Amino acid sequence: MQLELIIFLTMVAVFVIGCFVLKLPVSIAMVAAAVAGALIGGEGFPIRHFVEGTFGYLDTILVIAAAMIFMKAIQKSGTLDALSSLIIEKYHKRPTLLLIFLMLIVMFPGMITGSSTASVLSAGSLVAPVMIAMGIPIIDTAAIIALGGLLGMIAPPVNIPVMIIGGGVDMPYSGFGIPLLILTIPVAIFSVIFLGRKHIKNFDYEELKTKIDLNAKNEFGLKVYIPVIVLVVLMILTKAVPNMMPNLGLPLIFLISSIVALFTGRKINAIEVAKEAINDALPVLGILMGVGMFIQIMTLTGVRGFVVVNCLSLPPALLYLGIAIAIPLFGAVSSFGSASVLGVPFLLALISKNQIVTAAALSLIAALGDLMPPTALAGLFAAQVVGVENYFSVLKKCLVPALVIVIYGILFIIFAKPIASIIL
Repeated sequence: MQLELIIFLTMVAVFVIGCFVLKLPVSIAMVAAAVAGALIGGEGFPIRHFVEGTFGYLDTILVIAAAMIFMKAIQKSGTLDALSSLIIEKYHKRPTLLLIFLMLIVMFPGMITGSSTASVLSAGSLVAPVMIAMGIPIIDTAAIIALGGLLGMIAPPVNIPVMIIGGGVDMPYSGFGIPLLILTIPVAIFSVIFLGRKHIKNFDYEELKTKIDLNAKNEFGLKVYIPVIVLVVLMILTKAVPNMMPNLGLPLIFLISSIVALFTGRKINAIEVAKEAINDALPVLGILMGVGMFIQIMTLTGVRGFVVVNCLSLPPALLYLGIAIAIPLFGAVSSFGSASVLGVPFLLALISKNQIVTAAALSLIAALGDLMPPTALAGLFAAQVVGVENYFSVLKKCLVPALVIVIYGILFIIFAKPIASIIL
């Protein structure tokens, strides 16, 4: 057995034992796995590489931290409540459209933070009572929220798995907006209609109104939506007119929009909001630091090269099968780790394809790691939101949409060139 394979298996074993036997946080278990890999690989305790790996995803960490502050600001100021009540009032006579817009609300926090957990715990908590009041069973509601969080994590403007994959091949995070929309929105629409439409043939709008907060929209009017408008406008301007508008960067755009939220809705304490947001984001930030250290030691010991070479040597049929099976399964460790450890070598193996479309499709498949037990973060938190004790019942409901996601992603990879010629 090759040394690199021994090191890799040791790292995975240490992670599994730390996470699932010792019940350590995912980030700490990944750090322990990195330390074990360095020792087995004969590198001792290379502090420089540990520190370098920890800050390997600093740009992504800054984006998530700033986005979480914005998300918490619009949640506390009433913007999120106002958006929900506006959509429900406007589309309650069109149940299918209402379901689709509710799904988009669930996706929204993930779209701007790159975290499925942020979607599930914020917008998911807001939308769950509404869906249940519409007649959707709690398990189906949890499945919709879990899938919405997962797809929101992949939808633009912030897609962390693509950023990680791109960082591994020196590809800038540019031009992914349209491919990611085409990958996520159709699957999101299918998922919410497949799981929810049959349950909402007759629902009582008057009862539904008791489940939503109308105060913010009625009290503050249109100005409560200004933070979201500012966010969208700044994002568009930096892309549409780069010569006239300096590239502010996503962290600064999120912070500017968060400051605007202080003056457009309910009175909020900026320091308390920032502290709460960072506290909520710490688990995700910690995972990214752990993933960075894990990948750094894989690179140092030659394990990453070993994985890349073996992926490149797979015949085409096995390559697609490997993508469909290995990437989601490794996502049980971390969807971010899966994107880095397997997404990068698979992208290199598909170098003849359009790299933007291929990387976007790989990120969609990698996101399914958030539904993979035993971690299954999206499914676990969605079950908690609706009060379901056994989250495996939620994962079963997600099975058909998950299969559709895998097939849809693989088709995008196979036909990456013609798809790119149309949309890019």
